[in-house]
Amino acid sequence: MEVLDERWTLLVVRELLLGSRHFNDLRRGVPRMSPTLLSKRLRSLERAGIVRRTAAPGGRVTYALTESGEELRGIVEALGAWGVRWVGEMGDADLDPHLLMWDVRRTIPVDRWPRERTVLALTYTDVEPRARHWWVVVSGADVDVCDVDPGFEVAAHLTTSLRTMTRVWRGDLGWADAVSRDLVVVDAPREVAREVPSWVGASPFAGVPRPA
Repeated sequence: MEVLDERWTLLVVRELLLGSRHFNDLRRGVPRMSPTLLSKRLRSLERAGIVRRTAAPGGRVTYALTESGEELRGIVEALGAWGVRWVGEMGDADLDPHLLMWDVRRTIPVDRWPRERTVLALTYTDVEPRARHWWVVVSGADVDVCDVDPGFEVAAHLTTSLRTMTRVWRGDLGWADAVSRDLVVVDAPREVAREVPSWVGASPFAGVPRPA
């Protein structure tokens, strides 16, 4: 516990387990953590033998989990499943469009998207204007999430609230239920609209059973 119970430490480990390798990627995954504190936690994890820091010849630094760090995967996944099962309704302060879209980006099932470049636009009706509009661009195996219009043709436009989208992605609310209740509106040709739920995918914890 002396190694792992400091604030944010397990969230940094979670980001590394999910594939973040560079400082800015880690910051995107833990956006409320200050850069200074992130640097401090990474140094602590390195001293504990949980994280390995590597500097490339060009100066770019890469972080990766050691064998002992990888062994924390089961613990982090168990905590995630517990949180989805028992935490229940999230408060307004827990909702963050940047964090949601970052998580969506790395779990998107690219094999379900068309092979040519395809763009899904999202509008969150309950978010301040500067963070209201998002674009997911998938081209082959490459996924990019933009908060500025990339300028490409949009295949489908999804309009919903951030709370609804968070609930859908977490598995608290089904796509069909959300669409039938007009909580999610998909503007696209019918054959494309049918594919949008499979394009977005779901959290790895969406299938965790909830209490009755």
